[in-house]
Amino acid sequence: MKRTLFYTILIIAIGALVVYRVSSNKSSQASPRGGGARKGPVSVSGIVVSPSTFSNQLSVSGTIDAGEQVQIRSQVSGVLQSLSFSEGGSVQKGQVLFRIDDSELRAQLSQVLTRESLAAETERRAGLLLQKEAISREEYDIALADLRSVKAQTQLIRAQLAKTQVRAPFSGRIGLRSVSAGEYLTPTTVVATLVSTNPVKLTLSVPEKYASQVRKGNSLSFSVAGSAQTYSASIYAIEPRVEESTRTLQLRARASNNSGSLIPGTFASIRLPLSSNQNALLIPTQAIIPIQNGKKVFIVKNGLATERQVQTSTRTDQDVLVTHGLQPGDTVLTTGILSLKAGSPVNVNIQAKIKRT
Repeated sequence: MKRTLFYTILIIAIGALVVYRVSSNKSSQASPRGGGARKGPVSVSGIVVSPSTFSNQLSVSGTIDAGEQVQIRSQVSGVLQSLSFSEGGSVQKGQVLFRIDDSELRAQLSQVLTRESLAAETERRAGLLLQKEAISREEYDIALADLRSVKAQTQLIRAQLAKTQVRAPFSGRIGLRSVSAGEYLTPTTVVATLVSTNPVKLTLSVPEKYASQVRKGNSLSFSVAGSAQTYSASIYAIEPRVEESTRTLQLRARASNNSGSLIPGTFASIRLPLSSNQNALLIPTQAIIPIQNGKKVFIVKNGLATERQVQTSTRTDQDVLVTHGLQPGDTVLTTGILSLKAGSPVNVNIQAKIKRT
């Protein structure tokens, strides 16, 4: 009885499996025709390529330098007698900054002046005797040489005396001093640093491929940390050679600093205008597909997606400049491109191109 029940159930199960397989085969045979009927154009977005004006700008970093900067030192050794400037204050060109004790040099000057007076009198008398032929020409020449020697010593001491007063070589602001009155100074001792901050210099470097696009007189704009203001500068000097280790060309620009807000040594974010293209072809960056031997885009031709290999140049935040591979009027696909194949039918939603500033 149990064996009969078992065989009955087994026969029913086998029958049900056969019926299921037959119905599945019928469905699979019908599905290609139904699936093919359901396939249609893929909905994508695109833009129509049109020429536009593109001003190429290079973003680099740079450093703000003082217009002029010098370390103030004494040219002679001696005791610092007095300081005539305030730390962090402004000084004018020619202003006395400090004095070195010159009492010893003045004593030497007094001594040599006495010798000069005596040598001058000796030369005068020798000249009178030479006229009377009382002495030889050689004796007169010796007296004249002594006078000239003493005069040279006088000039040397006067020059050393002048160096005991150190004056500002240019107008500017003087920094913190590192010495005090009464200290013994040598020519290696730095008293303070004098800087001129109006105008300031801007030092920057650009990649060598842009070297031919920069010229003296070109304008640029820059900003500094902590300020929303944009400043302008003009290039006045270009290094005559490219730095081999970095493959960059160094430039220097000059900027007005009437407000004093630009501090030497600070970092600057610079935007340097390069060439301007009146017929540039710009497309969104998301339309570019990297491939093994370059880059490609999808364009629409007769309702089908068509691959087109392109060459690009400058890239902005949103767009990329296409230099080869596209023509004005081409419709470039911007969405759904990763799932497309060449020849796929597409339904394109043309989008208006956003004007970039």
